[in-house]
Amino acid sequence: MKINLYFFLILILITSTAAFSPLVDEDEELIETFKQINDEVLANSRAYETLGDACKTIGHRLTGSSNGKKAEEYTYNLLKSYGFKDVKYQPFQVEAWSRDTVTLSIAPKKSDNFQDVEVVSLAMTPVEAKVTAELVDVGNGLEPDFQAVKEQLPGKIALVNLGLLAPFKGTRNLHRSEKTALAMQYGAAGVIFVNTVKGNVLLTGTASVTGSLIAIPAVCVSLESGIRIRSWMSEQANLMGVIDMKNFSKMIKARNVIATIKGDNKKYRDEKIVIGGHLDSWDLATGALDNGIGSFSILDIARAFKALNLKSKRTIEFVMFMGEEEGLLGSKAMIEKSKRNNSLEKVAFMFNLDMANNANGFNTAGRDEMVALFTKIGEYMKKASPEYKNNVINQAGLHSDHQSFMLEGIPTASPIGGISPDAVGCYHANCDSFDLINKNEMVNTVRYTAMMLYGIANVDKIPAKKLDFYSTRDFFIKQNLRKELELGREWKWGTEE
Repeated sequence: MKINLYFFLILILITSTAAFSPLVDEDEELIETFKQINDEVLANSRAYETLGDACKTIGHRLTGSSNGKKAEEYTYNLLKSYGFKDVKYQPFQVEAWSRDTVTLSIAPKKSDNFQDVEVVSLAMTPVEAKVTAELVDVGNGLEPDFQAVKEQLPGKIALVNLGLLAPFKGTRNLHRSEKTALAMQYGAAGVIFVNTVKGNVLLTGTASVTGSLIAIPAVCVSLESGIRIRSWMSEQANLMGVIDMKNFSKMIKARNVIATIKGDNKKYRDEKIVIGGHLDSWDLATGALDNGIGSFSILDIARAFKALNLKSKRTIEFVMFMGEEEGLLGSKAMIEKSKRNNSLEKVAFMFNLDMANNANGFNTAGRDEMVALFTKIGEYMKKASPEYKNNVINQAGLHSDHQSFMLEGIPTASPIGGISPDAVGCYHANCDSFDLINKNEMVNTVRYTAMMLYGIANVDKIPAKKLDFYSTRDFFIKQNLRKELELGREWKWGTEE
């Protein structure tokens, strides 16, 4: 028994070593390739320049608009110019939304002394709505906040913080669409969101958890306006608000843009790595930060792979998703098409770049099995570029295109880094313009994500496998994401655990 136990332990050791270091006998070759990627991107990156050109010549990239179509064509032609022969559009139908007019007026009850407040509509709000109702302060808009005012809220307008302001009643914020869903669940007739960024910044974004139009108006005011409104509410009982909005909505066709590098290894070529980010943006500015820095970094990663004629064991798909801002519509469409043509099982891994900037590591999105591998590849990356930090975190989140893949049990990851406070305050806002962007930080995202993509595409084994239906359910429960998925109507496992 001792001899058998000894060999059993040796077998475990060998197996563990293989799992944690799948690049044995290829280390020097991999490091050399990483050096080539590093040198090529530092010398020739076009991410910053092409993003600047797109912001100047296209403007915003709202899905369903003429600008959105121009953005699709711009990236298609750019990928062709980089030498990709396999570039295609992936069309899908989407309920397009665009703003027309909106006003917000506030006055004490039974008074004609209305004061206008600068405001923007949130997306997927009604084509036409006019609501006059009392304001009810719901604070941070978490479920305990709604519970505290549930008797007062029916038929009223909820005043809700977009971010979390003191006092906190929970540390995990909800998406604006989830707060809107809660407001409707508790009977609100409308929602006024208060931005939590200083500087009179107005923020837009979808108020719908489903991607379809919602039944009540939802708008956003600046932090400064929110402070004035709350001050007025403290001085004057029964303060009334009037939200008057008109919008446009119709079914249109949008297109994901996909470029493919076929795997060159017979054993692995049917496994697919997707690296994607959303090309679309909101219409208040040019969407340089959200998500120009992500999508145009992917385009430059694709350029670098072609420039170096890099081959990979697995097939790589570079994807520009449209419709993310309205509800992950492009990535959902990709998943549905993959199900219909029985190719979803080929997707082994997905990288998502949404506002990825100045990358210094990666988030393995709750898949414990991937931490050691990303750390190991990161050690090789440091040998090619010693300034790489090799930070690895492991926390799952929602509300970007990786969610569509996670819901199918597919492991995902994203670069982590940082965005300056001045820039991040312009997320979804009227100040999201190209002057926020730092060239060197984009270059860092491109070179380190390109290295990690190449590493994952060439390992002998990806430790995290596609989860089955119930294992996916258990994953989301473990990551404390069930409530958010329920609010988003994406929970497909019923009430039993």
